[in-house]
Amino acid sequence: MKPISRFKCYSISSRRNKFPLSLLAIFLGRSSFSSVAAAGWRTEPSALPSNPLSIVNDFTTYCYQRNLGKAMEALDSMQRHKLWADSITYTELIKCCIAHGAVKQGKRVRQHIFSNGYEPKTFLINSLLNIGTLHIDEMVTSDLVVWNSIIGGFAQNSDGDEALNLFIRMKRSGFWADQSTLTSVLRACTSLALLELGRQVHVHVIKFRRDLVLDNALLDMYSKCGSLKDANCTFTRMIVKDVISWSTMIIGFAQNGYSRKALELFEAMKASGTKPNYITILGVLFACSHAGLVKDGQYYFKSMKMLYGIDPGREHYGCMVDLLGRAGKLEEAMTLIHEMKCEPDAVTWRTLLGACRVHRNMDLAEYAAKKVLSLDPHDAGTYILLSNLYANTQRWDDVASLRRTMKGGGIKKEPGCSWIEINKQVHAFILGDKSHPQANSIYQELNQIIWRLKGEGYVPDTNFVLQDLEGEQMENSLAYHSEKLAIVLA
Repeated sequence: MKPISRFKCYSISSRRNKFPLSLLAIFLGRSSFSSVAAAGWRTEPSALPSNPLSIVNDFTTYCYQRNLGKAMEALDSMQRHKLWADSITYTELIKCCIAHGAVKQGKRVRQHIFSNGYEPKTFLINSLLNIGTLHIDEMVTSDLVVWNSIIGGFAQNSDGDEALNLFIRMKRSGFWADQSTLTSVLRACTSLALLELGRQVHVHVIKFRRDLVLDNALLDMYSKCGSLKDANCTFTRMIVKDVISWSTMIIGFAQNGYSRKALELFEAMKASGTKPNYITILGVLFACSHAGLVKDGQYYFKSMKMLYGIDPGREHYGCMVDLLGRAGKLEEAMTLIHEMKCEPDAVTWRTLLGACRVHRNMDLAEYAAKKVLSLDPHDAGTYILLSNLYANTQRWDDVASLRRTMKGGGIKKEPGCSWIEINKQVHAFILGDKSHPQANSIYQELNQIIWRLKGEGYVPDTNFVLQDLEGEQMENSLAYHSEKLAIVLA
């Protein structure tokens, strides 16, 4: 039987008026659609494009290239012509959505897959679960693999609350957690900074044999929740350590103010024979930045390519800009930005802007702010900082102009939210929050602390508060910040 005829038999036996063509496109290569039509494909005449193979072939190519924009355009074309790909290709598209954090596009893919009675394979269902576009209630049956997929999907997409809720439901449904489950739950605890819950999960971890992925998740949870003692104990007890283990601990020390320990651990890592990666060097530069170690930071930055073959990325340049900016070397920071092999993003320019604020470099601050706003026009923080810099130099016309721009664009600074876990209960606060049952005692204690601080010479930094507020209002917006309310409660 000729190849095209065999595909014809598959089409008829499958009883689908659809084109599962992505594999066919690869198989047939340069065959024209006329030969396929002659083989007797069944579809609605109105739905026939001039060359369905090219459409699906483009779709397949874009999926494997992780070109999300082009893949979604090709998917739209397929929908218009009622064309279909295979489960493997759809799985690649879902992976592409996950890589870009594109949940909205993932939902469109899901709608396309499930429309008109298409029956996806199990591995495709798991991919949909991984991006959080399919809910466990939609599954006719479920097993531990499915539970792990959907819990992991929510955890990876920064929806820790939903991941933990599903974990509780899984336990109530009679399923026992395995290493994969606990890894996802630990990631959820990390994203929500739930240290006590993470410690409870640690008890379950002990029941399993040593698992490197699970140990790394545990190490990451303790580090990011600020429990360096527990993190260090976990790290020390690990029999096997990989580059992720070392990097996680280095970053943990750096983020929690132990820059020297981070650098010492980096030297120990090299002595162990473990080669650093992109993230490791990022942690090292972060440590140098927060400790003001300019020469050390410059050495590590310059040697990362020469010694380890790692090309500096935006994050590395950002750390160096922060390091130089903190040290007042603003011109060097500016030169470094211009030397970047990749286009600087808003974060890089925002870092320089923050340094300009500290060192009162108005010209460079204005330049950096304009760069930020060209990339992120709705960044309220940049408008506020620039407005206050104008006010400090008596440039009231510029202040008024910025305020008009903010008002006209509907730009305003959204209040931040801080939370803290006490006795297995999470307490959340926003700026000036008085809804907490213990609000009176919290404010009373905070006022006493502020009064004592002012007695020691403390002056609030109002640079990030709009200058058109009264002085007392500006101080109050800083004094009753959500983080301070949470800390006082603790």
